[in-house]
Amino acid sequence: MSEKARAPREEAPFEYKVTYTPPRSTKFGFSTTEMRHLAISALLVSGVGLSMLGASLVSTEPVSMVALVLLFTSAFLLHEIAHKIVAQRYGLWAEFRLTLLGALITLLSIVSPFFKIISPGAVMIAGAASKETVGKTAVAGPLTNITFGVGSFALTFIRIWPISEVAVFTTTFNAFIAVLNLIPIGILDGWKVFEWNKIVWAAAFSASVVLIVGIFALYSPLLL
Repeated sequence: MSEKARAPREEAPFEYKVTYTPPRSTKFGFSTTEMRHLAISALLVSGVGLSMLGASLVSTEPVSMVALVLLFTSAFLLHEIAHKIVAQRYGLWAEFRLTLLGALITLLSIVSPFFKIISPGAVMIAGAASKETVGKTAVAGPLTNITFGVGSFALTFIRIWPISEVAVFTTTFNAFIAVLNLIPIGILDGWKVFEWNKIVWAAAFSASVVLIVGIFALYSPLLL
C-alpha cells in the first residue's frame, strides 16, 4: 500500500455541516430573546384588556386594577406557554416571537373603540410535525383560556367585592381570547385545529362561545 493511501484524510478547516431541522428536545426553558418578546407582548395585551373595561375603568379600584392586569397577563402567558409545552412535548423547537404587524394591531386595539384584536406574536415551532401534532399544539392555548375562564366564571357567584367584579372581567377576557383564536381562518389556532380534527375544533369553539355568551347574559350591565 502506498504512503498516499495510508495517509489519513485531512478535512479542510472551512468544512461544516448544515441542518434545517432543530434537534429533538423536550427540555423546557426560555431564551433571553423569548422572555423579552413575552414581556413586551404581555404589556400590550394588558393594555387591550384594560381598554375593554370601557366606562367601568373609571370606577375600578386600584386593588382591582392590579388584579386585572395580573390576570390579563396570566391569560396571555398561559396561552402561549401551553403552546410551547405541547410543542416541546413532541420534540419540536418552540419559542415565542413578537411580530411587527401583530404588535401594531394589538397596540391599535388599545386605543380603538371599534375593534379589539390580541395577536402581538406567536409561538414559532420548527421540526418534523404531523397534522395531529400541529393541531394538538394549536388547541392547547385556547383550551387553557377556556379552563381559566370556567374557573373565574365560578368565582363570579361569590358575592364578595372585589372578587366577583374581577372574576367577571377575567372570564370575559379569557373567553374573548379563546373565541378569537379558534376562528378557523388564516394563521389562527382555529384553522390548525379544524384541519386536524373538526370534532375537537367544534367542541372547543362551542365551549368558548357558551362561556362568552353566558358571562354577557348574566353580567352585561357590568360589562357594558
